[in-house]
Amino acid sequence: MVCYCHGMNCNLVGYYRCSTESQGRSGLGLEAQQFAVKEHVKLTGCELVGEYTEVESSHRDDLDNRPELRKAIRHAKRSKATLVIAKLDRLARSVYVTAELMRSGVEFVACDNPTANRLTIQILAVMAEHEAEQISKRTSAALAAYKARGGLLGASLPQCRNLTRQARLKGGEAAKTAHAKRADEAYAEEVYPRIKALARQDLSLRAIACTLNDEGHQTLNGKQWTAVQVGRILDRLHVA
Repeated sequence: MVCYCHGMNCNLVGYYRCSTESQGRSGLGLEAQQFAVKEHVKLTGCELVGEYTEVESSHRDDLDNRPELRKAIRHAKRSKATLVIAKLDRLARSVYVTAELMRSGVEFVACDNPTANRLTIQILAVMAEHEAEQISKRTSAALAAYKARGGLLGASLPQCRNLTRQARLKGGEAAKTAHAKRADEAYAEEVYPRIKALARQDLSLRAIACTLNDEGHQTLNGKQWTAVQVGRILDRLHVA
């Protein structure tokens, strides 16, 4: 059979996404996506070397909400594979996610639009960003009109008070805990074991960071690793 994977090696990494935890548990929507990807595999004669399923919160659509996508992209880079998705809007609906995909350099194919390419998704990202700007402008105009009619906003509300120092410290600790939890979820499968293995080779922090970057691993924010970040991880893992 002929492979239509944009000239890449004939390996595929499947990425599926559902919007709520309940959908993830029930499988609603996932079966259709998996079927579409498997049909694409049959059509192209390629090999499906990995599959990743994302269960997202409906409250936000950003990179922190897509740990499985980051894993899928890293897998595709390691395997010189093409990322395959059932529907193009599973990637293109978020400008942040689109930027992550474009920055990675990984090729992709959408089963519902096999002619789509990196240029296509760039155009969709620009349109999404433009729409977001228009929504922001309309919201600002509505708030300004409300304020002009005598409405109270934000700190102007009588019940609002500045946070105490204790409350700010408590909020900071809660944010650190939440960040650490997200890091554990994102790094536990691949990054933590790899850092431990490299540390056992007596490599410097900078050498470990360079190795992680060369292998395609990215930080929780989608950036390259630094020696400082590696040191923090080793301290958290209690690795001497």
